[in-house]
Amino acid sequence: VEGASGGGDSPVPAFLNWCRTVGLELSPKVSVSREGTVSGYGMVALEDVQRGELLFVVPRAVLLSQKTSTIRGLLEKEHGALQSQSGWVPLLLALLYEYLAEDSPWRCYFSLWPDLGNLQHPMFWSEGERKQLLQGTGVPEAVGKDLANISHEYSTIVLPFLEAHPDIFPLHARSLELYRQLVAMVMAYSFQEPLEEEEDEKEPNPPMMVPAADILNHVANHNANLEYSPEYLRMVATQPIPKGQEIFNTYGQMANWQLVHMYGFAEPYPGNTDDTADIQMTTVRAAALQGATTEAERRLVCERWDFLCQLEMVGEEGAFVIGREEVLTEEELSATLKVLCMPAEEFRELKEQDGWEEDDDEEDSLTLTNKTIPKLKASWKTLLRNSALLTLQAYATDLKSDQELLRNKETRAKLSWREEQALQVRYGQKRILHQLLELTSS
Repeated sequence: VEGASGGGDSPVPAFLNWCRTVGLELSPKVSVSREGTVSGYGMVALEDVQRGELLFVVPRAVLLSQKTSTIRGLLEKEHGALQSQSGWVPLLLALLYEYLAEDSPWRCYFSLWPDLGNLQHPMFWSEGERKQLLQGTGVPEAVGKDLANISHEYSTIVLPFLEAHPDIFPLHARSLELYRQLVAMVMAYSFQEPLEEEEDEKEPNPPMMVPAADILNHVANHNANLEYSPEYLRMVATQPIPKGQEIFNTYGQMANWQLVHMYGFAEPYPGNTDDTADIQMTTVRAAALQGATTEAERRLVCERWDFLCQLEMVGEEGAFVIGREEVLTEEELSATLKVLCMPAEEFRELKEQDGWEEDDDEEDSLTLTNKTIPKLKASWKTLLRNSALLTLQAYATDLKSDQELLRNKETRAKLSWREEQALQVRYGQKRILHQLLELTSS
């Protein structure tokens, strides 16, 4: 999050002027500001806003996408060569062109962007920083995959395209670093229009940039929402917003580790009601193997695990997602606990019939929530507890040291932005895992 720009050089007046020129209408009740916002620019209510009230309207022509960019013809023509795993390459090339073009129609929009050399996404942290601050949270692994994918996409698709069109892209456009920064901007600021219900089978819509809408910051308990119509996009208040309060959109139900990974910030505890902690599926297997005392028992655990893999309940890469109130991957976790803990005889029968029938065993109809977990079979609870303990061992610090850091005002004031965000991610996850320990120890 960048510091406020000095004195009178604010790009806001030029941006607002541009909005008027292109027909992007802001309600007189809102203002774009750095004052009174949680980070960078935000939008603040100048007067009381009622639920359902229109905050601003963005005509579709103002959106920046592969379809509206000055180079849309070229992107359309080369469509086949620009296919990638992410599906983002056409938008990224459009952004690269417009961002570097002196006369881009979106010049005033870019002036409100954060400084690209100063982005806070963990992909711009050093590997040491990521390991030290975020070990155990799942972020370093996610970033590792991102960086590998971005490099691959750049070298195999983007760079050849830039080299093939030197008349359109200046030499300094050929920069993996700049490409990575634009990926981070698309991660943090783009919007994806949801498919209509009847289009569910189709590919998802490509991302696009929505000026004004991307100024809004995120909280789980948001007060505004973007609505799509054929001609316009509208930001509408979803609850009353008192004068002086910040207007927040939602980026979806995001755990803090996802917020840090994709946006470079976390929501301070206990604000993020969507926070979760992951228990890797392979960790549950490790916990089950820990409980096996003989070679025969170990073989049986592996056999049961392979059976769960065949049922597609588990995999080497997956995780069980534990929320604050309930388990979000309930079906997979229930099946895993059931198969790993059932008597050998029962497992043999299950294998013979290739999975279970919809039986009416009460144990299976239990939802995995904070109320029901203490009522599970003892063997299930032991396995869950041991899995949570193993997960907690993956962090570089324990809950207690994070708690002390949060409580100690002096030490905390000295934390960098990155250290503070990482602390919130770790602390929220460990709270959920410790809660699971309590629920399984009764």
